[in-house]
Amino acid sequence: MASTSHLRPFPALAFIVISLGALSADPSPSFSFSKFAEDAYFESNLAMYGDARVVSGGSSVRLTDPGSPSAGSVVYRRPIKIVQGNPEKLVSFSTYFSFSLSGGNGNGLAFALCPSGFNVDEFGGNGSHFGLPLGKNRTLNRTVAVEFDSVKNSVAIDVGGLGPVKVKNVSSVNLVLNGGSKFHSWIDYEAGSRRLEVRVSRSSESRPSNPTLTRFVDLWTMWKGGDVFLGLSSSNGNSSQACFIHAWSFKLRHVPQWMHSEPLDPQAVGRNANNLGAHEKNDCFLKVLAAMIFGTGSGALGAFVVLYLWTIFGNRRPVVPEEFVVEPVDLKKCSKLELIVDKAVKDVNATK
Repeated sequence: MASTSHLRPFPALAFIVISLGALSADPSPSFSFSKFAEDAYFESNLAMYGDARVVSGGSSVRLTDPGSPSAGSVVYRRPIKIVQGNPEKLVSFSTYFSFSLSGGNGNGLAFALCPSGFNVDEFGGNGSHFGLPLGKNRTLNRTVAVEFDSVKNSVAIDVGGLGPVKVKNVSSVNLVLNGGSKFHSWIDYEAGSRRLEVRVSRSSESRPSNPTLTRFVDLWTMWKGGDVFLGLSSSNGNSSQACFIHAWSFKLRHVPQWMHSEPLDPQAVGRNANNLGAHEKNDCFLKVLAAMIFGTGSGALGAFVVLYLWTIFGNRRPVVPEEFVVEPVDLKKCSKLELIVDKAVKDVNATK
């Protein structure tokens, strides 16, 4: 079991690079521990550093001793690849762990993703926050850390010098991290949106639907496809705080190619919000104008059809046949006509 000398400051994750750097990256890491029995499964997946010990018959891992100063970490033995595939794509991951922090003003607990190419000189000693490696400017230097700060009673996401630390005080949700109670935490990274979500709740509560804290984190920019180690680390500074891990699981999630999308930049969304509102107003105006034109045209056409039909059918007069009037016949004229005809016949016969 790996451990450090008390004569030398504790480099929380430095031994990972030294003892595990030669290992090939695990393409599909997945593990789950509800207990920590020191068996073959435990030994093949997890390594303990510093003051970390399995206690209470395997029910938990104690990262820090009640005596001060103390620091320790438990780390997945093999590096993982956050960028995979051809063409290369970021992959998503999810981790869950249960933890508790005793009273005191220790630093608390941190879940960290650390590049595998760090030099040992870049790691802090026992006096560094959470026992994590610090760079020359006293920053996490490309280490992504989700911090559960027992002094500030807060949850924070630190992206190793790429922007300020994003912090959420959990007093607003009635949580006290260093009260000795057990807590659940879920950390999810969605590769498509580059969104890191952190959820925390009491052990008696289920996973919250809304995240406690979120942040846009472009792991591609930070690591350029390099391998990383992941671990849980704690230090108590000069206090007597003890940190316990009661369960831990991790899973790398390969998102299908068709589900990948371009990263969502919250700043770009904010810049385009006003333009989007203006476009929506213009679209609404055009729709109203088109409806008015269509309504006017339809009304005019309907009126024309009604007038045309009325002209054909409504203004038509009935046609009644005129009665035949029989004029009286002059019988005298008929007698004269008969005499003339008889005379003509006689003249024709005489000529013969």
